[in-house]
Amino acid sequence: MKPPLRIKSVGTKVSAAEFAALEERAQSAGLTLSEWVREVLLSAPAEPGPEMGEVVLAELLALRTLFLNLQFRRVAHP
Repeated sequence: MKPPLRIKSVGTKVSAAEFAALEERAQSAGLTLSEWVREVLLSAPAEPGPEMGEVVLAELLALRTLFLNLQFRRVAHP
């Protein structure tokens, strides 16, 4: 069975060093550069998962705690 006909393309510019790194990754996966890029792009999550929101919330709470500790330290020890 033939793979679906691909008639659209996606492109980007990269530096020579970036291109070499991408080619190396593709070769180590046993794929052509086009196949490897297609596979990586299509396997990427469409949206950030809920864990990303949890990380952001944790960071905000940590910053809030630091801020409050600094504020109360100033009030207690002027």
